[in-house]
Amino acid sequence: MPARPLSDETLHLIDAVRDALAQRCGPAAMEERTLFGCRAFFVDGKLCIGVKGAELLVRLPPERHGEFQEMQNTRELSPGGGMQGYFWIEPHGYARAVQWAFWLDEALAYNPRAKASPKRRKAATTAATAPKAPPARAALRRHSIFEADE
Repeated sequence: MPARPLSDETLHLIDAVRDALAQRCGPAAMEERTLFGCRAFFVDGKLCIGVKGAELLVRLPPERHGEFQEMQNTRELSPGGGMQGYFWIEPHGYARAVQWAFWLDEALAYNPRAKASPKRRKAATTAATAPKAPPARAALRRHSIFEADE
């Protein structure tokens, strides 16, 4: 299934994050990719900021988790505590220039201390791991909503 097109607001927010990070740390230190349905920005190989819809995903110091948890317009990525230090920031939390700068500064200040994810190696394709051909068209089960289309 193809990805849904991003809204103009989301594209504008992605551009704003891209420009802000390029100004602050240089484009060479920054990498951009899709991660968990979110446009993620990595600085020096570490997840720093992401954008999903109108919200920012910001990586912050886990030792200050409680402080950020108490702030308005923020919520934990993982309320169960599995991924401390990652917070969603709602639009009202970054609407003013001072708020925007605060989140960028916090994420970039923590980035040198953040743990980098190990690089994944691409597995060699063998007969056992090669992708299987899709089943024949007649064998595919059709979803009930499509039955009335014939």
